[in-house]
Amino acid sequence: MGIRTGADYINAVKSRQPDVWIGGRKITNLYDEPIFRQPINEMARLFDLQHDPEFQDQITHISEETGERVNNAYLNPQNGADLQARRRLFEVWAEATFGLMGRTPDFLGTVVTAMASNDWFFREYGEDRFGDNIINYYKYIRDNDLFLTHAIVNPQNDRSRSSAQQAREDMHLGVVKETEEGLIVRGSKMLATLAPVTDEVLVYSYPGFKPGDEKYAISFALPIETPGIKILCREETQNGERSTWDHPLASRFEEMDALLVFEDVLVPWDRVFINQNVEAGNLLYPKTGINLQPSHQSAVRGLTKIGFVTEVTCAVADAIGVDGFLNVQTQLSELIQGVETIRALVRTAEAEFELTPLGEARPNIVPLEVVRGILPTLYPKAVEILQTIGAGGLLMMPTGADFEHPELKEIMDKHYGGREGISSEYRVRLFKLAWDLCGEAFGQRLVQYERYYSGDPVRKLGMFYNVHKRNNPVYPLVEKALNDSLELSKDKVLN
Repeated sequence: MGIRTGADYINAVKSRQPDVWIGGRKITNLYDEPIFRQPINEMARLFDLQHDPEFQDQITHISEETGERVNNAYLNPQNGADLQARRRLFEVWAEATFGLMGRTPDFLGTVVTAMASNDWFFREYGEDRFGDNIINYYKYIRDNDLFLTHAIVNPQNDRSRSSAQQAREDMHLGVVKETEEGLIVRGSKMLATLAPVTDEVLVYSYPGFKPGDEKYAISFALPIETPGIKILCREETQNGERSTWDHPLASRFEEMDALLVFEDVLVPWDRVFINQNVEAGNLLYPKTGINLQPSHQSAVRGLTKIGFVTEVTCAVADAIGVDGFLNVQTQLSELIQGVETIRALVRTAEAEFELTPLGEARPNIVPLEVVRGILPTLYPKAVEILQTIGAGGLLMMPTGADFEHPELKEIMDKHYGGREGISSEYRVRLFKLAWDLCGEAFGQRLVQYERYYSGDPVRKLGMFYNVHKRNNPVYPLVEKALNDSLELSKDKVLN
């Protein structure tokens, strides 16, 4: 089949009936549900870009194995040029969504590609058939251009205890029993972003399994409508009925998150990648690089997002003539320099790629980890600066309907304009764009997402330092400075 069109994707969504719940309602028709309709359409636009002559050769390639055109997320990078080709996909899709949707199909396409590129791991730490399974699954989603969500985090029940120590043994997702057909699993996982509108769910976990956690150390993939999977959505940040004039971002890019509850779900053996293996569960990340290849996508997407918020902030400052003030210039420069720092880090990660013994090109992990350390603080800071510069004006914006009423038109034109050359309509629309980012529940979800999309930022920084210290156990420049000064001191007479 190869690359899908937007219509192909929409038809796939319409053909499925996953067990989706939101606000106490079971959703039986996803596409006609206002909350989901526009996000589905936005995803369809991404699939259509694969067929756009302007972008097709930039974001897809011809598979040597099948002769079909496939997405660049499924490109197993062998060199720097391949990493750049994948980056171009990440850029095009991120720019189409302004970086506001973090789990577009390229993210998990990259994850599965990294897993399949390291099928040796699943053979060595499990069974040979699990290695075959991941290769076959990679080919299946590549050749059918499927859209995946993932569920990799245990719900926050009692975080002081391991999965095996929870009040109920089926609180976290684990194996109930093995059968000839496959595994029977029960329990829950989060944070399945966009789950209702995806084709499949991929399950795996962060490292941290302890002895006794064996039945929770699993990895598999299933169609999202598999019987027994219940999708419990968080409260929506928009109801799907708000106008794009008044809410230009929230009305389009709601990225629903969900808790997945598995109620005695059958996982066929050909969909199992890890089966109750604590060692495999703990080594999955460091051995396969599945935390590294998608970090490349996350960094590019994050760069687009912080760049967009910075542009909006600069535009707001310009529209009301405050960007001539030194304090505002200082704030804007801080954001611009942050954007350029992340851009340089992404390019450095690509340029300093490393080849694995099997020939997989992996971007340098250090620059990407620096991006993951910067964004959780830089993005909330950017939103705070936008709030500060927009000030009370962000709270005073009328609606598009006010501009259409003849009795109000003159008043609107007179009182809502910006500096010279900025019309009232442009200023109001700009401020409403800003409010979606910094005031609406939609925007606050984006802040929280950026803080935690790659895990606990405090824990991540601690891990970064520990890895750095392990890789740099001595301080050669310090030793050189001390030794040089000691040698020089021998030629001096001490006072």
